[in-house]
Amino acid sequence: MRTPIVAPSLLAADFAEAGSALRTVEESGAPWIHLDVMDGRFVPNLTFGHKMVADLRKRSKLFFDAHLMTESPESLLDGFVDAGADAITFHIEACVHAHRLIERIRAAGLKAGISLVPSTPVSSITEALRSVDMVLVMTVNPGFGGQRLIPRCVDKIAEIRAFRDREGLSFDIAADGGVNQATAPGVVAAGADILVMGSAFFESTDPAALVRGISALAMPGS
Repeated sequence: MRTPIVAPSLLAADFAEAGSALRTVEESGAPWIHLDVMDGRFVPNLTFGHKMVADLRKRSKLFFDAHLMTESPESLLDGFVDAGADAITFHIEACVHAHRLIERIRAAGLKAGISLVPSTPVSSITEALRSVDMVLVMTVNPGFGGQRLIPRCVDKIAEIRAFRDREGLSFDIAADGGVNQATAPGVVAAGADILVMGSAFFESTDPAALVRGISALAMPGS
C-alpha cells in the first residue's frame, strides 16, 4: 500500500524562523518540504531564491521540493541544482521548451516536475507527462497561501491519474493549494500521491498527528 506524502510548504511558515520550520517538519514525520519560489512576475508575490535553499540544505536532510513559480525557469535551474534541491517543478505556462528543461533537470540528477494553474487544461501537458517524474496540480490560483481549494481542480487530478494508468506511466501527482484535513480525503481519492500543505500544517497544534492522519488515507487501488 502506498501512503500519501505530506510536503509542508515553507510559504506558510515564518521566514524569520526558517530553521525552526525545518525542525517542525522533521519532527512531524513529513519526509518532504515544499519550497515555493515566486518572482513577483509569474505570480503577484516574492518569496526567496536559491541562497535560501542552499542555507536550509545545510540544516536538513529532508527532500527539498523546489517549485519555480517564475518566468523563464530555465534561467534559474543551475542555481537551484547547486543549492541542493532534490526536485524542481516548473510551470508549463512559463516555458516554451518544456521537454528541453525536463531533460536538463533530469540530467542534473534531480526529479523533474511540471505544473499547471487552474485555468490551464490538462491537454497542455499530455506530451510532457511521458517525460516527467511529477505533475503538480495547482488547486488554487498561485501566489498566496491560505486560499480555498478549487473543487474543479480535483477533477484534473483524476484526469491525470486516468492518463497515467491508461498509458502505463509512473509519475507522481501532487496537489498544491487549500489542502487540509477536510479536503485531503477527496484529493487522495482522486489520485494525488503528494499533498502540499501550508497553512493547515504550520497552523496546526499537532503537526505530527496531522501527518499521521493524512498518511493513513488509502490511495486509489490500494
